[in-house]
Amino acid sequence: MFNAIFQDLKFAVRGLVKNAGFSALTILILALGVGATTAIFSVVYGVLLRPLPYPKPDRIVAVWEVNHRGTFSRLADPNFDDFRDQSRSFQAMAKYAEGVESVSGTSEPTRTSVASVTRDFFKVLDIQPVRGRTFVSEDSRQGAAPVLLASYGYWKLHLGAAQDLSPIKLRIGGRAYSVAGILPEGFAFPGKTDLWVPSELDPENTSRTSHNYSAIGRLRDGVTVAQANADLSAIARSIAQQSTEKSDYLLKDAAAIPLQSSLTGRVRSPLYILLGAVSFLLLVACANVANSLLAQASSRQRELAIRSALGASRSRIVVQFITEMSLLSVFSCAAGAIVAVCFVRGLVVLAPPDLPNLPDVSVSLPTLAFAAGISLLVAFGLGVFTAVRATGGDSSEKLTEGGRGNAGTQRSQRVGRAIVAAQLAITMVLLVGAGLLGRSLLRVLSVDPGFRTDHIVTIDLELPVAESANPSTDANAESALAVRTRQSQVLTRLLERLHAIPGVEQVAAVNAVPMDGGLPDGTFLVMGSQDSPKTFKDLAPLYQQVERRGVADFCSASPEYFKALGIPLIRGRLFESSDSLSSPHAAIINQALARSRWPNQDSIGQTIEFGNMDGDLHVLTIVGIVGDTHEFGLEQPPRPTIYVNMLQRPQSSFSIVVHAEAEPGSIDTAARGILRQEVPEVAPSFRTFTEIYSASLGSRHFNLTLVAVFALTALLLAVAGVYGVIAYGVAQRTREIGVRMALGARKQDVLGMILGQGLRTTLIGILIGLAGSFAITRAIQSLLFGVEATDPLTFFAVPALLAAVATMACYIPARRAAKVDPIIALRYE
Repeated sequence: MFNAIFQDLKFAVRGLVKNAGFSALTILILALGVGATTAIFSVVYGVLLRPLPYPKPDRIVAVWEVNHRGTFSRLADPNFDDFRDQSRSFQAMAKYAEGVESVSGTSEPTRTSVASVTRDFFKVLDIQPVRGRTFVSEDSRQGAAPVLLASYGYWKLHLGAAQDLSPIKLRIGGRAYSVAGILPEGFAFPGKTDLWVPSELDPENTSRTSHNYSAIGRLRDGVTVAQANADLSAIARSIAQQSTEKSDYLLKDAAAIPLQSSLTGRVRSPLYILLGAVSFLLLVACANVANSLLAQASSRQRELAIRSALGASRSRIVVQFITEMSLLSVFSCAAGAIVAVCFVRGLVVLAPPDLPNLPDVSVSLPTLAFAAGISLLVAFGLGVFTAVRATGGDSSEKLTEGGRGNAGTQRSQRVGRAIVAAQLAITMVLLVGAGLLGRSLLRVLSVDPGFRTDHIVTIDLELPVAESANPSTDANAESALAVRTRQSQVLTRLLERLHAIPGVEQVAAVNAVPMDGGLPDGTFLVMGSQDSPKTFKDLAPLYQQVERRGVADFCSASPEYFKALGIPLIRGRLFESSDSLSSPHAAIINQALARSRWPNQDSIGQTIEFGNMDGDLHVLTIVGIVGDTHEFGLEQPPRPTIYVNMLQRPQSSFSIVVHAEAEPGSIDTAARGILRQEVPEVAPSFRTFTEIYSASLGSRHFNLTLVAVFALTALLLAVAGVYGVIAYGVAQRTREIGVRMALGARKQDVLGMILGQGLRTTLIGILIGLAGSFAITRAIQSLLFGVEATDPLTFFAVPALLAAVATMACYIPARRAAKVDPIIALRYE
């Protein structure tokens, strides 16, 4: 047995070296297919399938409210309390909110991701600090000494891996925190959090319609997700029936879903579609190799017939073929692993930053084993298929055929054309998918965002917040006014100094820049001339009047914001420098709100109340209407928006937008110096609007790039397959073509005959591909924008392109056949 294996390996090596071109091409094609498939599988496994790094991760669920539209929303504080206290399905439940804060106390201020969590947060995840302690009950109450937990990376990078944590004080949002403990290396939930603080230090929001927190829970042993869902649903429906807050923002139901599904739900469908696309590419690669092997086997018919005549059994010959393909697969697997590693690195660079767990994705041992399994499976399948095809029939007949030089039989040519048709059909599906995604991207790019994106620099800031900044929670309204006055003065001074930078045209502040996560939304009230609420309790009866209520996004912006971004004024006026804290508060609305709320009347002069968004109960008077903007991305329609003057209603967290004709680098340098002088405890973050705009299209670019690469690669392989089959057929029929021409056939007759055979194969492949595309492309409907899955232009252009390319691939060998000299052809062999 070992001698036989050694002989097979020796013969296989000799055969592969003898046909070095064929061997190299086969290894390259399989490496490409296997490597790309392995890379995408690595991403799918790392993002979607790899278990979360917590004990018993299948017991952890995300808890959501379900709104009146049937979609998930975050939890209001009182609703979370009821879920936690009344549910019997959970060992523990916790809520959390994460955001970027300015953190000082280290060598330099930093902008750091900080999560505010309730006391059972780490109990739900079953995570213990590696140094120090976790939160205790004394930490989780109002008035407690502020403490926090830090990530391992933050401890190493910013705290110098200090062994004694007691002297360290970090200042966040007006509070000085002691460091209680350091969490394990690699732990960063939610998102990329570096610091965790107790949410109980701040009072809860008593409204059931203010959705500020996400929530997680750990199921009790023996409790299923379905049972937990039923439990939460019963509590939610009871809340909805008994609550006095009747609003579209009041929950209608609740749901619990596995935490991993909750984290990856948005990217699950696109990644599975990409996995399907790369699987198609692997099929095309395998079909291409199968065709090459069939051609090789046909040219070896005489050799195989002689071996059979000398006593070699069919099984022995089959084993030889499998050995040759196994050897090819070993090299293909090694090359495929290199391709996979390079591909994964490229994916990390190309992928949108919000793709979860992507930086941790790698070609691990399981995925390498997966690649090896694919290679061996492909090798075994192709080896058996080719060997069975090559060893079928009568050996004496093949010896006779070989003597006549007719090694390529009609049967082998039919099989080759069938494989080519399958390649073209699969390529057709990929090309249609890429075409639909490309058309969608063009439709998205044709949307006017409603603002300029060039020559804009943004500076994200998080100013320290005093606890008395909110008049609705502070008994001393004068103190709250003083805090707002100081914030407004700081903001005004910053804007004035930044405006003085050479080359700066306009400078403004806004609570959220467009296409960067969107604006907060809420319910506003249309006020009458007699309405003058002093507290939120005064507003409660007004909220019960449905005709007064409206829903809009809340945008706090300084006066030059609209000019800086080029947002046009439609009617009325913009904010002015005379709009001070003591003057009547002004509001500007967009066209979408004017159309929806005041369709047949003048909205200028209307008064509204939107204090539930920032705690300021001043009534707002609408003074102007501006154009619509796409705040949530180009694919989302403009939403009703209310703009308030940030100089009248200052925010602690905001972005400064600078419109300048100068280079962004010079603006950054000058602005950093000003910020260091004015707010030295704050760490700014600089971005250009072009970067924000591109990032908003990141997922669409990523999906299109990958599918297009797979489709073009498949097209090249399919065209190579068409060319190979036709060229091989011409080579095997040289004698026949010479006879035809000697008997009077013209060059155009030979050209038409060869082209006709190739085009019939192409047409069959295109028709099958069209049918498959109509059936399969509906799966990507959710990824399309402004284009139907059956888009006529795509379904016309792609077959035309494929037919043109395939025709060219057929024409080259057909033209060569038409130039055959019949005398030379008749002397062939």
